[in-house]
Amino acid sequence: MNGNLSTNAKAILLLTAPLIAGREKQAAELLTPGEYKRFATHLRSIEHEPADLLSSRADSLVEESKSFVRPDRLRSLLSRGFLLSQAVERWQARAIWVISRADLDYPQRLRTRLKEDSPAVIYGCGDRQILETGGLAVVGSRKVDDELIAHTEDIGRLAATSRRTLVSGGARGIDQAAMRGALQAGGTVTGILADSLEKTAMHRDHRNLLLEGQLVLVSPYDPSAGFNVGNAMQRNKLIYALSDAALVMNTDVGKGGTWSGASEQLKKFFLVPVYVRSTGKPSEGLDALQKLGARPWPNPTDAEGLEVALTAAAPSPPKVAEQNQLEFGATTSSGPVAASPAAPVRMPPRPDSPKSVEPKDPAGMLYETVRDLILGVLSEPKKAAEVAAALEVTQRQAETWLGKLLEQGWVEKTKRPVRYVRHSSGLFGNQEGVHS
Repeated sequence: MNGNLSTNAKAILLLTAPLIAGREKQAAELLTPGEYKRFATHLRSIEHEPADLLSSRADSLVEESKSFVRPDRLRSLLSRGFLLSQAVERWQARAIWVISRADLDYPQRLRTRLKEDSPAVIYGCGDRQILETGGLAVVGSRKVDDELIAHTEDIGRLAATSRRTLVSGGARGIDQAAMRGALQAGGTVTGILADSLEKTAMHRDHRNLLLEGQLVLVSPYDPSAGFNVGNAMQRNKLIYALSDAALVMNTDVGKGGTWSGASEQLKKFFLVPVYVRSTGKPSEGLDALQKLGARPWPNPTDAEGLEVALTAAAPSPPKVAEQNQLEFGATTSSGPVAASPAAPVRMPPRPDSPKSVEPKDPAGMLYETVRDLILGVLSEPKKAAEVAAALEVTQRQAETWLGKLLEQGWVEKTKRPVRYVRHSSGLFGNQEGVHS
């Protein structure tokens, strides 16, 4: 297990990665992304990190985590040190690096934009600093005509001559055309692959570009993994998260990876402005994306014009009706509407409510936000550790916040078992019986 891997990265790989040998046999035992996400949240809540699973404290930590992962399953995965050393040796021979979300040099754009949805580990080849440069993402379908390929290559060349990175997914058709145009014009390119990183990085057409710092290839999946539709869909959000703006050249309506990635961006993530091609043959798919909020591509011809497009403001999430979003127990014409248990619950002050805190400064505003988040989490009695896990903070921090809310009357603390609940005043509805 030598090499440049951090101890955190080693632990995460042991828990989640197939590690080449024995892949089929071990696949069922690997932690899924969802399982690892919950497990990592648990570790943070008890002030531990994945690296601690490889320390002298591992046995007690494994037992302490048995409500999240079976101890025998954890021990089996953590015992794969020899397989990991083989995998690391193979990756190093191919100049493939691995970084984990727990490492300081993990791409900040992914960490801050996707948060817990960012990949636990990223495999890559080439200059990883390119990942922090943003740029223009260009995406589209595999099957396209020569005219659209030529147009896409021109856009790649514009990015290169404007000294902006071109970001794409490396698939045949539009993706490769955009990357090719940028690379041939001497630009830098980020390729986010859904499969075959090892094979792609070893291709003779790519090696010099990788070595000279013109190209970086990354993937959230094992370097030898083959194509998988689900993986291709999931990696789409990385393309948007690593860019400053995205341009969709073509897409079908309601199906395919390009549509999935763009519509997800327009309806869920809202990370960057999404443009659609505005010249050439009409497209029902592009028209449908415009109805979701995509913007027509302004067709810049120089660096200044491209910079304007790249620095446009990202779309804002649609506002939910204030009553439904903010007030617990709001009503509509069709009857009462209850706030989502996990959603922040912001209550207007009432004469009979617990003491309210009116924010007068940034600290007060932060307190109000934290208060609303915790009250949203406490839709049912919870331990401090459960509140910490839900908010992805340490238990000590959660206890500090809960103590302040307890002091000010926003929450109550039960005994046997110890739990925190919303205050039982009429503001939150009748909560009689929560102490039983």
